[in-house]
Amino acid sequence: MHVSFDPWSPAFVADPYPAYAALRATGRAHYFEPTRQWLVPHYSDVSGLLRDRRLGRTYLHRFSHDEFGVSAPPAAHEPFHTLNGHGILDLEAPDHTRIRRLVAKAFTPRRVEALAPTVERLAAALVDDFVDAGGGDLLTAVAEPLPVAVIAEMLGVPEADRALLRPWSAAICGMFELNPPEETARAAVQASVEFSGYLRELIAARRADPGTDLISGLIAAHDDEDRLTEQEIISTCVLLLNAGHEATVNATANSWWMLFRHPEQLAALRADHSLLPTAVEELLRYDTPVPMFARWVLDDIEIDGTVIPRGAQVALLFASANRDPERFADAETLDLSRQDNPHISFGAGIHYCLGAPLARLELAASFGELLRRAPGMRLTAEPQWKPGYVIRGLRELQVEV
Repeated sequence: MHVSFDPWSPAFVADPYPAYAALRATGRAHYFEPTRQWLVPHYSDVSGLLRDRRLGRTYLHRFSHDEFGVSAPPAAHEPFHTLNGHGILDLEAPDHTRIRRLVAKAFTPRRVEALAPTVERLAAALVDDFVDAGGGDLLTAVAEPLPVAVIAEMLGVPEADRALLRPWSAAICGMFELNPPEETARAAVQASVEFSGYLRELIAARRADPGTDLISGLIAAHDDEDRLTEQEIISTCVLLLNAGHEATVNATANSWWMLFRHPEQLAALRADHSLLPTAVEELLRYDTPVPMFARWVLDDIEIDGTVIPRGAQVALLFASANRDPERFADAETLDLSRQDNPHISFGAGIHYCLGAPLARLELAASFGELLRRAPGMRLTAEPQWKPGYVIRGLRELQVEV
């Protein structure tokens, strides 16, 4: 590599975009020894490789660990890998195709549209409490509870049990960072065991007494004689919660921090709430909550004359691609009225985020309520970023109304 790239440094965590710009300026594929990955920073390459079936989220549908030249994970981590490995995020065809087809029925435009009153009711209640309290930590008071509550309602998780979900999800998601320490792995394994056990009991209850919730629907789901196994149902439920807990939570808090840093754009949004749909898309582009997604190279690929061999791993830099000036005019400018905005924050190809319509609905609902109920909301302390290269989020966001 010809540029300095240190994704674990505090300076990078606070503002990674100069480093991404340097990567784009010096090439289309860079080998990064600390993670043994090829970094891909350009929009055209990232977008194309997301759709390229020579790459995969896993290799186990074609190769064993030994055949692929990768060490098997430690046996002690098995509960986490069993849970994670049966969700569609880390599966390839044919299992991915089968499970996604069944799960997608819960996320059709009509089904998501039907959720709008529920999402708006939950957002309004959270914002009302937040305003009554005079403000506080926007992340824990509004950004975090909303997507978790929405998924919990969809799954049919009793309200009394919902406080269990966030700590489990946070512990599991700690394993998505590169080279997590053993302490993080132990916490993820313990959460995987406890969360799986809880869902097994809930599934048994729904088998005995089905309802209208998503778990009941997944139990009953069948298409051409395909059905979900119990493990696939458990992994799907956890994946839905984790996606909401991490990506949507961080998108909300990160976006408000960006708005506070761009007061002229915040003023324009406060003056014209009709900007909200394009504002949500632009905020997702401008500070991407999931900056990097990895793919395994299943068959040799070539990027600008560089051959990346089977068995390698590429790091698709979503955050860099979303600031690529070759695709976005004035890419470094936050423009809430931007019309031409094909950002890839939700991915692309067969792994395009299934919950993207729901995430957009949740973001619009919470932003809309805060704009209406707290038009003078302001920052009271500059936030700190959590360390993270794969997932980008704030520790807290203290505001007053």
